[in-house]
Amino acid sequence: MKQLDIINTEPLIQTENLTLQYGRKTAFSNVTISINAGEILALVGPSGCGKTSFLSCLNRMTDLIPHCRLQGRIRIGTLEVLDKKIDTIALRRRVGMIFQKPNPFPLSIWKNLELPLQEHGIRNREQIKLIIETTLRDVGLWEEVKDRLHTSALALSGGQQQRLCIARALALQPQVLLLDEPCSALDPISSGVVEDLIVSLRKRYTLLVVTHNLAQAKRIADKAALFWVQDNIGQLIEIGASKQIFNSPQHPLTAAYVTGARG
Repeated sequence: MKQLDIINTEPLIQTENLTLQYGRKTAFSNVTISINAGEILALVGPSGCGKTSFLSCLNRMTDLIPHCRLQGRIRIGTLEVLDKKIDTIALRRRVGMIFQKPNPFPLSIWKNLELPLQEHGIRNREQIKLIIETTLRDVGLWEEVKDRLHTSALALSGGQQQRLCIARALALQPQVLLLDEPCSALDPISSGVVEDLIVSLRKRYTLLVVTHNLAQAKRIADKAALFWVQDNIGQLIEIGASKQIFNSPQHPLTAAYVTGARG
């Protein structure tokens, strides 16, 4: 198998004319995006325009969907993501994904973090212990759960569960995190905590965040990209620095969306 080869280059992530089809249905077409290492990119736009589908391409989660076909190019560092010989397990370790609804395993908090480490060949007990404590501290959970690590993760609040899922991804030492509406299933207070966590991870990781919350995108993102549906196909309308997208958009659709006139 071809091993993962990601190096710290700028831009770190590039897609060129990327098109995704589910059978005869085109989810999005000809998406070209460039993201530098350590940036947060917010993907915004109405439902059904291809934002989540775009995320799923970057770590080849699309491989798990029958009759799914990708065309174009994805590069992460020097890695050609669409190379058929790629080690997808190694890819998904480096490019972690956080879903809209928290999805902890129905196991203890400890096991939620220990199992992925063991699956990736980490067996040393002391090393596992150190990684678990470090990642729980990174997401601000350690002080909240250190005395109940062996109790069910399902007993945690929604916000705590989402932070645990982020810790689970961080434990594998990713370079990129993909977050699909990570706050949408949370109450406002928990959402704020997770949002602050995302901002704190800037520079250490490269993050792509799908959000329908334009105020949130404006607060957290270095860059923003607007997706839209045209002729029943998702399209990238505009991408740029967050301040530019929200304050001086170049495309009329972007201007209409960020002012609330469309969408």
